[in-house]
Amino acid sequence: MLEDVDTTLARDPSIATRTEAVFHSTLPAVWIHRVAHRLYRRQHRIGARALTSVARMLTGVEIHPGAEIGRRLFIDHGTGVVVGETAVIGDDVTIYQQVTLGAIGWWRDNLRSSGDRRHPRVGDRVTLGVNATVLGPLEVGDDAMIGAHALVLGDVGPGSRIMAEPVVARVRKQAGAARSDSA
Repeated sequence: MLEDVDTTLARDPSIATRTEAVFHSTLPAVWIHRVAHRLYRRQHRIGARALTSVARMLTGVEIHPGAEIGRRLFIDHGTGVVVGETAVIGDDVTIYQQVTLGAIGWWRDNLRSSGDRRHPRVGDRVTLGVNATVLGPLEVGDDAMIGAHALVLGDVGPGSRIMAEPVVARVRKQAGAARSDSA
């Protein structure tokens, strides 16, 4: 737990002290997951699910109790983070809000053999940017960075940088927009 607190202090510039880090909004999700994962591995699936439901209500982070997470996971602004049952997350990974480590979908997953991995395996020191979506039993290599809004459906090599195409927003005038509100 102290390692998680120190990681939060090191990676979140808005946190000034260990005491403040203890109250970071996503730490309860990580800590509750660690307990739920132990219960899940001991076949106490209902208790594990109950704990992760509490974590989701408190933090907005949904980590399936079957997922394996490494040391010093840092989730910054965790609302909307989803980690699937067979996902594996390495050490020193940073996850931003609205990231999904998910399966492709039941229509494909039901064709897999029982026990096959359906979710991504994320290496060490990986950064997953805002709203990144990583789907399927793929590998994300160590030191990779998945940028904001990227959709990843295939393996990512170690040290790779995956970026979504930027969309340039344009302001368009609507008919009647030049109208004055004065009488």
